[in-house]
Amino acid sequence: MERNTVLDIEGMTCASCVFRIEKVLKKNEGIIAASVNLATEKASISYEPSKVNLQKIISMISDAGYAAKVSNSEKQDPNEKIDFLKKEKKLILLSTLLTLPLILPMLGEPLGIHLMPSPWIQWLLSTPVQFYVGARFYQSAWGALKAKIGNMELLVAIGTSAAYGLSVYLLLKNLNHLTQNPPHLYFEGSAVIITLVLLGKYLEARAKGQTTAAIKALQNLRPTTARIIQDKEEIEVSVNAIKLGDRVVVRPGERIPVDGIISKGSTHIDESLITGESLPVVKKETDKVVGGSINGEGTIFIQVDAVGTETMLSRIIRMIEDAQAVKAPIQRLVDKVSGYFVPAVLIIAALTILITGLLNGNWEVAIIHGVAVLVIACPCALGLATPTSIMVGTGVAAKAGILIKDSEALEITHSLTIIAFDKTGTLTEGKPSVQKIYSYNSTEKNILKIMATIQNGSEHPLGKAIIKEAQKQNVAFTFPESSKAFPGRGLEAVVEGKHYIVGSKRVVKEMNIHDELSMASATQRESLGETVSYLINVSENTIIGMVTFSDTIKESARLTIAQLKDLGVKTVMLTGDNKGSAKTVANDLGIDEFYAEVLPENKSEIIGVLRAKGEIVGMVGDGINDAPALAAAHVGMAMSTGTDVAMHTAGITLMRGNPLLIPDAISVSRRTYSKIKQNLFWAFIYNVIGIPLAALGYLNPVVAGAAMALSSVSVVTNSLLLKRWKPTNETKSSV
Repeated sequence: MERNTVLDIEGMTCASCVFRIEKVLKKNEGIIAASVNLATEKASISYEPSKVNLQKIISMISDAGYAAKVSNSEKQDPNEKIDFLKKEKKLILLSTLLTLPLILPMLGEPLGIHLMPSPWIQWLLSTPVQFYVGARFYQSAWGALKAKIGNMELLVAIGTSAAYGLSVYLLLKNLNHLTQNPPHLYFEGSAVIITLVLLGKYLEARAKGQTTAAIKALQNLRPTTARIIQDKEEIEVSVNAIKLGDRVVVRPGERIPVDGIISKGSTHIDESLITGESLPVVKKETDKVVGGSINGEGTIFIQVDAVGTETMLSRIIRMIEDAQAVKAPIQRLVDKVSGYFVPAVLIIAALTILITGLLNGNWEVAIIHGVAVLVIACPCALGLATPTSIMVGTGVAAKAGILIKDSEALEITHSLTIIAFDKTGTLTEGKPSVQKIYSYNSTEKNILKIMATIQNGSEHPLGKAIIKEAQKQNVAFTFPESSKAFPGRGLEAVVEGKHYIVGSKRVVKEMNIHDELSMASATQRESLGETVSYLINVSENTIIGMVTFSDTIKESARLTIAQLKDLGVKTVMLTGDNKGSAKTVANDLGIDEFYAEVLPENKSEIIGVLRAKGEIVGMVGDGINDAPALAAAHVGMAMSTGTDVAMHTAGITLMRGNPLLIPDAISVSRRTYSKIKQNLFWAFIYNVIGIPLAALGYLNPVVAGAAMALSSVSVVTNSLLLKRWKPTNETKSSV
């Protein structure tokens, strides 16, 4: 049986590290899949417990030169990262203080000012930088050599060791005339490179911390305590101690600690940080509330129905973390390139030394050119280009009420060419009401009574509308003696010994019933956009009654379709409703194409047909019957107002029942993908320009080190610019 785990990985520095860990893991036949993310420093692993255990997996990663532990975001200490950055800051300060006496005198040399310390002082200052501050490079480089894979640390270790070693060699070679004619040494080069690389990694880590701001903001929504009612008294307890069924009291202005149902009281609740809804939402008894939202003006009592990891807030955090941990398709290619990048750089550096030395006979200069090549060629930026963009993109999307389950969905959404919509609950309010009741050889109330009895207990929107109408008219009804559902067709039941079917026009056709009177009335109502449900007496094979329903089109649906057209995306509507009603809705909204009287199992087939035509297909739905179609599309989008099955199947969950979030989802995907392309361009251009310049001697190692550090920082900073993205429909979110 397959198991999944997420591990926190310590010690990764570049895309080559990612390639290296994945390569080590995939060698084990018990590991089904392994995806390592540099930006989140996590590994998502699927494995067979019968062939390999978790301890063995952690041991394999350790042997490759990295530390690993099981990830648990619920128990992570927020101060851990702060403490790490403080330690790094102290180390950089020490390295800078030791390096400045070596680098500052170089600034005066062009002016004829020679203040460089003696060779022995240079050696004394640079040695702690090389072997104490830079110890991590040697540790990681050794792990890379053992695993027969290169990484950034290997390049830095070889490069700085070459500069340091050459300086020591020249120092010892010229011992007899150090005071009269000291040789030019390169201690400052190795020290400055280590200092700059550390500074770059520090700035990168600090910037990467900002990419997880969305998750931190959500985690901060969790209250630590709550007041529960116990023996008619209020008792303050830890949130972790709350159990299902407990009653929690929340006063005005307090943050709601749990998910539950309001058992007493009414209020307005601010759910903006969870759903993206900008306006407070009215909540009354029997309404559901979400932990982390803020109570308004009323005291409310809540019956707890979800705790711990099952709360909506925990699920949202988990979904965002999963999206950030999973590798985007474009990143897999980048990681492969990075895996071969370091060996290629080592070969280029060796050739640079050899060719330069042979051509001009100055092997000291040749080694310095080789060192510059090693230092400039850092695959860090390549490794960070995609995941940092994904992290920021999923974060800002979540803030707008768009939950993206995986990075693949975020990457593909930008290229959607067609979006298919379910009608009921997606484009319409999903709350149909009875418009007209027709009776043949009976009374309207009797027809309503029979249909309400058949539909009693049904969760179908039309069934609920029948029940509501019967209650409104004070029509008494009971439960059917037996019943059987036919998805997409209707219900078959026995009421008071008689066999009935409540169904659609499809059922009428299948039963070969010809009733011109009812059909004429149905056609007329369908032309008005209404849905028709027939009551059939099975033993007599006749229609004895008919009820028509109308469902209000969401005001935001029209604007959604218009915006999708502006984005160049075609629209399709799939519905089990009759052709007349479907045509009216499609024409009203401006939808390009529609499919009516579609059975649930046929929706996914239509998605398959659209894909076969070369379309990149998105599917939007909210019900259980939409789940197969959501899975069949390139990207499934589920309304959070729908079923859990739909949300689990979809790649994107829209936290409000508002279709205007769909063009916003495409917008954030396009902006994110644009950032990925920009980052990859900059990551490659640094190396494409820098390596030849270094090989030809136009870049000394110090400048190369600065450029390498700048490449990583610039990529992360560029990703952070995504935070400026705002949903187009922010002001229309409550429409």
